[in-house]
Amino acid sequence: MNFRAPPWRHQHLLDVAGLAADELARVLELADDMAASLRTRTRRDELAGQRLVTLFSEPSTRTRLSFEVAARALGAEVSHLEPPTSSLVKGESLVDTVRTLAALGADVLVIRHRRGGAPALAARHFPGHVINAGDGTHAHPTQALSDLYTLRRRLARGLSGARVTILGDILHSRVARSNAWSLTTAGAQVTLCGPAEWLPDIATWLPNLAERVAGGASPPAVRVTTDIDTALSEADAVMTLRIQNERLSRTGGTRARASRLGPSPAEYVRRYRLTSQRLALARPDAIVLHPGPVNEGVEITREVSSGPRSVILDQVANGVPVRMAMLALLSAAGAATGSGARD
Repeated sequence: MNFRAPPWRHQHLLDVAGLAADELARVLELADDMAASLRTRTRRDELAGQRLVTLFSEPSTRTRLSFEVAARALGAEVSHLEPPTSSLVKGESLVDTVRTLAALGADVLVIRHRRGGAPALAARHFPGHVINAGDGTHAHPTQALSDLYTLRRRLARGLSGARVTILGDILHSRVARSNAWSLTTAGAQVTLCGPAEWLPDIATWLPNLAERVAGGASPPAVRVTTDIDTALSEADAVMTLRIQNERLSRTGGTRARASRLGPSPAEYVRRYRLTSQRLALARPDAIVLHPGPVNEGVEITREVSSGPRSVILDQVANGVPVRMAMLALLSAAGAATGSGARD
């Protein structure tokens, strides 16, 4: 028998910052049910008769394919709009494109965009449901939910009180920001580590959490450090991130600007690559995550990424039931109100 999700109060998924702890738990619990259906190849119909369109203006393998698999597993029709072959290259605005998709009968729009805030703009002009599949350096909510699900399944101690270190180019990573939100909301302690030039100011990066940190929470919800040994010490989980080269430029500009671009690739490898020796500083049962794509030899060695403590492929696989859960919840919200409840 198919599980019918109760009404969900959000019309769109634009950022995990808007999800409360009980809502995160609800997504993860429903993902368990979806995973069971996938294992038994049980047919589901939460999205039967609905049309999902993906609009990705940045490259993607895992996110786009897992959304397609998830939507089809729920009975939806799936179409892909390729920006290079669409009227966007002729100067059509994102808003006009979104309105066109709505007129063609799209019910769900999954959008990835190089500009932060683009999915939110689309949501204001789309009567169905918009899911942010990554916008600039802002947010990647379904990746954070997938990572949270992976951690919940693999950490023996659970999420509450777990020590999670995120290592790498934090400032330019939408994955890091979304994970910091979801992990702390779920009760984990987060340490952000990387070169000083790539570490954010928490007060502006996570404004609602900044008050908890500045207020002297013991221990603080988010720590920031440039010292990798400190960051890895007693960690339950370590997530490495690739360098966001597409958001950096080492040509032109002033010397001051060049200094903010961070270390050279060789210097980064020397100071921040996750090796087996460095991983030994974490707890003996610590797990290793990476949202992909992985640049082996730069942010992580092959020995670690393919080792027994790596759950990187689990993250990929878990993206399907988590995205199924999110799609089902949004669909239930729309069915409950006729047109969807606004965020």
